[in-house]
Formats: sequence, structure tokens, C-alpha cells
Amino acid sequence: MLEVHVPIETATVFAERPDPGAELLALPYGPDLAPPVELPVPAGALLAHYEAKGEPGEVVEMPVARGDGVGRVLLYGTGDGSARALRAAGAAVARKARGRESVTISVPETGETRALVEGAQLAAYAFRIGRAGSRPVREIVFAGGDERELRRGETVARATALARDLVNTPSSVKTPAWLAGRAEEIATAAGLGVRIRKGDGLAGFGGIRAVGQGSASPPRLVELSYAPEGARSHVVLVGKGITFDTGGLSLKPTEGMKAMKTDMAGGAAVIATMSALAASGVPVRVTGLIACAENAVSGAAQRPGDVITQYGGRTVEVLNTDAEGRLVMADALAYADAELEPDVLIDIATLTGAAKVALGPSLGGLYANDETVAGELLAAGAATGDRLWRMPLLDDYRAMLDSDIADLSNVDRKMTGAAGSVTAALFLREFVGARAWAHLDIAGPARAASDNGELTKGGTGFGVRLLLRYLAG
Repeated sequence: MLEVHVPIETATVFAERPDPGAELLALPYGPDLAPPVELPVPAGALLAHYEAKGEPGEVVEMPVARGDGVGRVLLYGTGDGSARALRAAGAAVARKARGRESVTISVPETGETRALVEGAQLAAYAFRIGRAGSRPVREIVFAGGDERELRRGETVARATALARDLVNTPSSVKTPAWLAGRAEEIATAAGLGVRIRKGDGLAGFGGIRAVGQGSASPPRLVELSYAPEGARSHVVLVGKGITFDTGGLSLKPTEGMKAMKTDMAGGAAVIATMSALAASGVPVRVTGLIACAENAVSGAAQRPGDVITQYGGRTVEVLNTDAEGRLVMADALAYADAELEPDVLIDIATLTGAAKVALGPSLGGLYANDETVAGELLAAGAATGDRLWRMPLLDDYRAMLDSDIADLSNVDRKMTGAAGSVTAALFLREFVGARAWAHLDIAGPARAASDNGELTKGGTGFGVRLLLRYLAG
């Protein structure tokens, strides 16, 4: 089996104050913020020379004497000191420091400084198989600021990077069994409860079994549990864990398959979120369900026109085997409703290309049947950079999912392709009972085509930051 080599993670160090003799020293500046260290050239004159305005992501470099050698000082813009501005600032500094052993970042005295750590750590992220290519900075020293607040940023960044690792792992390695095994390892390290269903243990989970039946790698259902003392409520997170999606017999074109190792990004977000609950001090009980399967092509694969029985007994006519994510998610949602008694049920999935067409690569689609949950998720997304856009659950479109022979069809029975993200959400709603529920369609922002700010090419870990903020309350 292919051995995956992930470069050494960038180390994080916290210090009380910046070392003026650091080889690479990054100092903040902004409209009302002067660099905290005296420079050989007046900062104002230097910034005026470069016509720098202090905008987030703006970096001005200058050489300084270091004994007989030369060091570098980076002046980085902090903008308005908001989380978004400091996230961009941290990312810009980390990218400027690529290939170096260390960079010291002087933390501004004001603003949402945890975002500075998130931006720097996430921009320094790298995933490679083999040893070619440039490497990220090996160490980032954050000097000054509230260490407890900075460490919160580090916790969130590490969890997001974990999700990226899972998403970026090739499907030649990442089978359903592998993903379930990694979830178990991560859960054990984080002190979570874990249960993995496979084989006969999946009896009754007709959607998961049907999607996975065409693969040589059998499906799994992972259940992770976190129960802090005095928990005031119970939230269930459901993640799509399709480790590779060929489309099944409704085969995707080659270009459509190339990114399909990332089709388990929702499941990765749930695993990574669960891993950081204790460290983040989340006060609510949380259960994570990850429905793992490979949607493959073989003589055993489900066929268009098959009828399956989902968990709980609802029958579904499978008109398109490439609409498989909703089948595995429906089982997990129905199980959560029937057995786990959640106060809130949230699912997250790279569910439809239609969501990406509607919202592009930067926004996740939010569908919800509860205004309070919707508002809290939108606020968490805005605060963390995992931005969401509220989408309509139009009952007018529910009849599109009627079947002539089953309770439901898994896609619009007329195969028009219209409102594909909305009808997928309506399908999932059929399995949540009367629970407060939200569905996050992250087909666009789960993957990045290039480095941009704190995002790196490949899996983005979208959803981890917003779910942790939402659950922390």
C-alpha cells in the first residue's frame, strides 16, 4: 500500500515578548498601530516609501543588521483588527516565511488575536506524498498577547488541518475501513466514545449498504460520542463519508472524478470537530455520525431503478446512483432521530454540484427548519471565515421527489436537474422527524483550486471552525 508522507507540522511557540534579534521578525502596523520594536529606518518613512496602508495581507520587508549577518523584519498590516483581518495577516506572514526555520510574529495588543494564529497555521499547512516541493516554515513564535486566547486559535487550526489531512489522503489508501480506523484512533486520543458498525452490524441501514455494495471495500458507520459533565443539550453531527465517488453505474465523466477523493469532506469535518471538543471546552453533549462507503462500479453495484429501504423503513427508488450521498446520510439522520434523541441535528456534506453552481467556491449552503439554529450557524460562519448562505426549503418542490413505486425517489423523477441542491435538502428533511435540523451543503468551499489566504490547494477543512464556534456557544 502507498505510504503517505505528510510534512512535519509547523511548530507553535508562545513567548511573552518579541526577540528583537530574531532572524525573521514580523511586526504589526495599521492606521492606529505602530510597530512595537525600534527599527533602523523610521517605520513611517518606510511605509510611506512603499505606499503601504496597513491593509490585512499587506507585508513590507526590510533588511536589518544581525551582528555580522543580515536579518529581516516584516511589517504586516492588521486592518481594522477584526478576526477576518488578522486571519489574513497571519496567512500573509506565514506564506512570506515559507522555507525558513522560524518566524516570530509580534501579536497586536488589540483585536481577535486567536484568528492571527489560525491564519498563520492554516496558511503554513502542506500535504505531500514524497518529498519534493517547498516546505512551510518549521516554527512560528507568537510573541505577546493573551496566551490562552492564542492557544484557542491553535486548537481550531490543528483540528482544521486534521480534516484537511483526511480529505487529501488518496482513495487508494482511504477506504471506508481506513477512514473508520483513523476516526477510532483520533477518538481514542481525544477521550471520545467510539462505535463502528460493519457487516451484519449495518443491518437496517439500507442506504449505506446499497451505496457500498459495489465496492471491494465494505462500508462502515462510525459513531463518536462526547459527554461532558453537566451537558445542557445534545447535538448530533452527521457527515458524509464517501471515500471515492465514481457515480456508480450513473458514471461520472473523468474530469468529474478527479476530485472525488474529497467527497468525504463532511465526514472529515465531523471527525475533526469531535477531536477538539474537550480542548475547546464545549459544554454540550455531541454525537458524531460518519457514514462511510465507496461508490464504485462493479457487477454488484446498485442499479438505476432499484428500490432500497432506508433506516426506519422508508423506501427509496434510486433513479440516479450518483446521488448517493443523500442515501447514506438519510440512514444516519433517521438513526439519530429514532435512537439518539438530539435537541439539534446538523448534517454536513459535499452533497450537490448545484450548490457550487449557485454559491461558487467560497460559500456553503445552509438549509434549516429552525430559525434559531440557522441564525447561530450563520453567525458562527461569519465569525470564523467558514461562511454560509441561507437557502430556501421550498415545499413547492417536494412533489419532484415523488415515486410511482416507492415512498420517495432519490432525485427529481423527471430528471430535469432543476433546483438540485434544494431537492437534495428536501430529501434529507424527510428523515429528521420533528427535530431542529440544519443541512450544510459544502460542495463548493470544501475544496480549493489554489492557495488563497488561509486556504491551501486541496481540502480546506471547511466546517470545522464554524461547528466548533457554534458548539462552544
